[in-house]
Amino acid sequence: MTDAAPTRLDRRKARTRAALVRAAQTFIAEGRTNTAILDLTQAADVGMGSFYNHFSSKDELFRAAVEDALDRHGAALDELTRDMTDPAEVFACSFRLTGRLHRRRPQLSKVLINTGLSIATSEHGIAPRVRRDIQAGIRTGRFTVADPELAFTIAAGTALCLGQLLHTQPDRDDAQATDQITEDLLRTFGIPTDEAHRISRRPLPDLDRLLPDAIA
Repeated sequence: MTDAAPTRLDRRKARTRAALVRAAQTFIAEGRTNTAILDLTQAADVGMGSFYNHFSSKDELFRAAVEDALDRHGAALDELTRDMTDPAEVFACSFRLTGRLHRRRPQLSKVLINTGLSIATSEHGIAPRVRRDIQAGIRTGRFTVADPELAFTIAAGTALCLGQLLHTQPDRDDAQATDQITEDLLRTFGIPTDEAHRISRRPLPDLDRLLPDAIA
């Protein structure tokens, strides 16, 4: 038995919800989280009544906007690293792709940066995947860290600070900076220096597949 095809009403509701989420992502990226619901509905070009058909509050919409951004980014990383078997390479590739996101997808980058520490405890997007990759590295003996949560804290804090640095220093080479930090993290986690350098300089998957242009 197959699921019924979405009706015209279903499609219209999905478009309205997506428009509200995109508007909220733009406001978060701009640091305008104190805005009124009316401003959000006007930016999304939907009626006030339509807002309450989907969300009970502005905070709920903002949570959905962040979760949407995180999930789309996380799914893209999974797709781009699915053929890799070495946890160290998966971690490095994901970190390097995320570092490059800050210049190539500035709006999403600012959503991530402006939500800050809440990302570290989120069940969506990057955080659970970083934990997974670190734990896999420890389990297979690739990483020699004693405490996976502390290793995660180092990686998450570094990723957020790198993003902020790349926004405040637009002339800095984002690829070089990201690859160097990736190498430093791998060495911190127990990968030998020469190997850490090689892993952090390997060719990357197609960056244009990282995220759709809808969240630029």
